[in-house]
Order: sequence, then structure tokens, then C-alpha cells
Amino acid sequence: MTTSPTGTPDADGRLDDQEVAGLAARLREHRLSSRLTLEVAAGRVGLSPAYLSRLETGRRQPSLPVLLGLARAYGTSVSGLLGETMVEPDPVVRGGAIEPGRAGGWGYRRAGAPGRAMQALRVHVPPGVQDAVVRVHPGEEWLYVLRGELRVTLGDRVHHLAPGDSAHYDSLTPHCIAAESGSGVELLFIHTLLQSPGGELCLGGGPAATH
Repeated sequence: MTTSPTGTPDADGRLDDQEVAGLAARLREHRLSSRLTLEVAAGRVGLSPAYLSRLETGRRQPSLPVLLGLARAYGTSVSGLLGETMVEPDPVVRGGAIEPGRAGGWGYRRAGAPGRAMQALRVHVPPGVQDAVVRVHPGEEWLYVLRGELRVTLGDRVHHLAPGDSAHYDSLTPHCIAAESGSGVELLFIHTLLQSPGGELCLGGGPAATH
């Protein structure tokens, strides 16, 4: 199935190049509509203003934690940031390859219908240091490792997950994830996007530019 020239998802659920290219512009639009400066928005998500500016100009691709944090900061959903229109959702989402991001290496593919209380994604986490910021926010997260080795840090405990392993946790527990495999990790990720002012907290971690 070929992709749609209109920038909408094609029949197999994959985002076409036009949609991916528009992510940077949508990040800027959502920030401006939220009446947030670069400095304030970046502070809410634990990024530097310079790094957020690079995301808004398409010079970097956001990691999954950054994408989730921006959605919460702007009072929207990941589907909204990805430019998915709110229509009657199809209960069936077809599989397919995950296209890696142009910058940063993170890749995403929708695994559930947009606009639901739970949001599901298939994610490719590239190798190396992925998320230097430990996050705390309302909601729950569940992940299932499809391929590769994943390190999940929950509070002061570090868990090593292999294919077939899963983790389900309250996201008020300080958490971060990283790939331990040389080829990265592919996982199924489900979260509840509970929005509350100031709900996203970042604890320590190192320079934001490592995202």
C-alpha cells in the first residue's frame, strides 16, 4: 500500500514522509498555542532551550520520553503531535516496519487507535545513552520487549529485560529506559496520558542535549 500524498496515515497505519517532516512545525505550533516561551517549555520537559529549538527546526528527532513530555506540557497527545486527525478510529491497526527517525535514531509506529485513554506505540530505541533525565509524572506505563535487551530503571532498582519480558509500573515512580543491545531495542509501549499542570518532573540526570 502506497502512502497518502495528503500527509495522512496510509491504510497500513504508517506515517508518510510528509507527516514526519511536519513534526517539527507542529511542536512549535503547539508550544505557541500554549503561550509558552522556549525557556519555559524546555524547563517543563527537562530540556535546554537550544535543544528544544533544534527539535522545532527539524535538526533533531525527539526520543519517546521527550515526545511524551512535550505532549503533557502542551496539553495534547502524542497522536496530536504526530498530526493524526481525530476520526472514528479503526479498531484494527496493521503491522509493518518501524522507520527510524532522521535524527536521534528513535523510531515510532502507531499500535493503537488515536484519541483513546491508553496510547499504544511500537518503538525502536537506538543503542547508546538514550535518556539522561529520570522522569516522574501521573499515569501508568507498560512495555513489552519484542527484540533486543532493555534496561529499565525504576526508582533505585535497575531491571534488565530480554525479548518476551515486560514491565508495568506507576509512572510516579522515577523511571528511565535505555537499550543495551548493539542494534537497539524494539518494544511495544502503552501509556495512559494523564494531564495535570506541573505533572512532569525531571530529577537530575545530566545534560538535556543527550536526548
